[in-house]
Amino acid sequence: MKILITGAAGFIGFHLAKRLLERGEQIIGLDNLNNYYEVELKQARLVQLTNYPQFRFVKLDLADRAGLTELFLTEKINRVVNLAAQAGVRYSLENPYAYIDSNIVGFINLLENCRQQHIEHLVFASSSSVYGLNTKMPFSVHHNVDHPISLYAATKKANELMAHTYAHLFQLPVTGLRFFTVYGPWGRPDMALFKFTKAILANEPIEVYNYGQMQRDFTYIDDIVEGVARVLKRIPQPNLKWSGDSPDPGSSLAPYRLYNIGNNNPVALMTFIETLEQALGKTAIKQKMPLQAGDVPATYADIADLEKEVAFKPQTSIEVGINQFVTWYKNYYQCGLESKTCLGLHAPRGNEQN
Repeated sequence: MKILITGAAGFIGFHLAKRLLERGEQIIGLDNLNNYYEVELKQARLVQLTNYPQFRFVKLDLADRAGLTELFLTEKINRVVNLAAQAGVRYSLENPYAYIDSNIVGFINLLENCRQQHIEHLVFASSSSVYGLNTKMPFSVHHNVDHPISLYAATKKANELMAHTYAHLFQLPVTGLRFFTVYGPWGRPDMALFKFTKAILANEPIEVYNYGQMQRDFTYIDDIVEGVARVLKRIPQPNLKWSGDSPDPGSSLAPYRLYNIGNNNPVALMTFIETLEQALGKTAIKQKMPLQAGDVPATYADIADLEKEVAFKPQTSIEVGINQFVTWYKNYYQCGLESKTCLGLHAPRGNEQN
């Protein structure tokens, strides 16, 4: 099977590509290598992937309609996993057009090519951010999500709507995955764990939003990848019990499905920080701040459908996950050998926790 993974040089894309390559799949990895965060980390991930003979990298932006069409015409692609997107809640307040170009224009280009080439299954990344102002916990894919509070979340909700339209009109099998605060080795430098680790090692303060009164369903990268790999093999079928009188947002009469992938165990931000302090053997200097625009105080994933339909439930504890990240970080930046390198890559954005 030949699988196209967009965003292959990104955090989740890299890990997924590696997992699928290890089980013998042919992977085309697409990425535009933009500079939202340091390109060197993306290139270092790609070096790991190019060790596999069945991996081919294509540098391409999804917004390049002609280039994407040429790729689909020249390669016999069976399935697609779309992980390419402009990420970050807070950055969407600064540069909204980046989200339209990548998450909207890029996604419609991808949908059109999947339709034209009769792709067996398109799996695409959504986000827990789509739950927006929802407060009923745990968040369920069967809940209405019409009140996003960031442009990033709005583009992810738009992706779900666009995908459903193509499933309905053209019977394109599509599955959307709402990820909950992914962390782990090779992570994004704009995410809280990465920035906290860098700051603590440098004896610099960390920014603790909402005065620490936050909870996140932190989900370890290996659990995310296992969930995506299982979902990719399960082509969605129409829900014959679906009714327009009481429409279920998580399914459809079309071959369309949504799943949450979260740890199903929200953790207090202060507990998360304490666990990191223990792993590093250092105490953080905490600068407590108000809740940032676009943020929500808590996330909590209902994963009943994921368990029922693909027989998977994330299980990695934050103690295990954070220790794995710290081990990777110290090795990657040669901590203890040269203090400069230990401080990590420059990450100009806010502490993303979504």
